[in-house]
Amino acid sequence: MKTAKFAIGQVVRHRLFPFRGIIFDVDPQFANTDEWYEAIPADVRPRKDQPFYHLLAENSETEYIAYVSEQNLLEDQSGEPVRHPQIKEMFDKKPDGRYAPKRQSRH
Repeated sequence: MKTAKFAIGQVVRHRLFPFRGIIFDVDPQFANTDEWYEAIPADVRPRKDQPFYHLLAENSETEYIAYVSEQNLLEDQSGEPVRHPQIKEMFDKKPDGRYAPKRQSRH
C-alpha cells in the first residue's frame, strides 16, 4: 500500500479538470462504488491501487464534495482561499493561509 502524498488540510487542484479544494479525508486505496468508478471515462479512469482523497471542492460555478485519485492531484500554488461553505466546520484557517483540522472534543 502506498503512503499518501498529500495531507489533510492541504489545498490541491485537479490535474485535468478546473477545480481545487481542501483535503478532509484520505482512503489508502479506492473505497467508492464500482458504479462510481465505471462512470469515469476509460481514457481518464485512475488506477484503484493508490490513495484517494475527499475534497471540499470548488470550481468557477459551485462548491461540492469530490473524490479524487492521487495521480490526478497537484499541490495548489495559488495562495487563494477556498470558498467551500463547510470549511469552518472542519478547519481553522491559520495566519499563513494554511488550513488546520479543528480539534475534536472527546467524551
